[in-house]
Amino acid sequence: MNLTRAPRLTRPRLAIAILAIAGLFTAISQIAPAQAASSHDTRAATATGQAKPTIVLVHGAFASATSWTGVIQRLEHAGYTVDAPPNPLQGVAYDSQTLTDFLATIDGPVVLAGNSYGGVVITNAATGNKNVKALVYVDAYMPAQGETAFGLTTAQPGSCFAEAPATVFNFVSYPGAPSGDSDAYLKVAPDGAYPGFADCLANGVSASQVAILAATQRPIALSALTAPSGSPAWQTIPSWAVIGTADHVIPPAELLFMAHRAHAHITEINAGHLSLITDPGAVTRVIIDAADATTG
Repeated sequence: MNLTRAPRLTRPRLAIAILAIAGLFTAISQIAPAQAASSHDTRAATATGQAKPTIVLVHGAFASATSWTGVIQRLEHAGYTVDAPPNPLQGVAYDSQTLTDFLATIDGPVVLAGNSYGGVVITNAATGNKNVKALVYVDAYMPAQGETAFGLTTAQPGSCFAEAPATVFNFVSYPGAPSGDSDAYLKVAPDGAYPGFADCLANGVSASQVAILAATQRPIALSALTAPSGSPAWQTIPSWAVIGTADHVIPPAELLFMAHRAHAHITEINAGHLSLITDPGAVTRVIIDAADATTG
């Protein structure tokens, strides 16, 4: 077998090659810092500019963060950073502290939105947080200090929850539950005056999606619905309210009362309790209005 050796470099050629390589490394060493400085300058300019707030979305009882899917898609398309952390649904103090801890990981301004029981959570979690610039309540409770979700639900007639609890909920024990507490699932089928999951919680949602929502519902600890709320963040943070005029869970009259009391910017739409699913465009527009107000 004949192997062809690579020709040796003569001394003059070797010297030239070495000089060429040295020149190349010198050029790279000059370019790299310039590129790094350019990248750093871009980040600094972004950091010192008027950045869009982060949008944090909080779901309610018998739901998950996926209920915000349509809103998330629209907000991200509009250029917003969106977070939709899970709501533990274990109690007002526990759920609110969980959200408070999550908000502490976000730098810069935040717009905080909650649906249904999520409104109780954002009302408590945002209190004293200087980064939270706006609150958006989407068919949500806006409690004053000492009020409970159950109390607000039945403050005015018209709620499908205003029946005996055993008529509305299926109760399931959970490990470590305090005496008398349990997880509450919303019954799927009608029971007496209770109209069932579809007409109570999800009116306006397609039948196929209702079936998925009912099958995947997350329970809430019954004690979370009866625990008193703390000092409300809406007293010091500007608020917006989306009110579904066909809400069967929280009577629209009660939603309006809470919104007026909080001096919220009110948008009424023809929707049920889950307007974030049935009309995500309208809900998104209100959230963007709130975000614009933080940078205006």
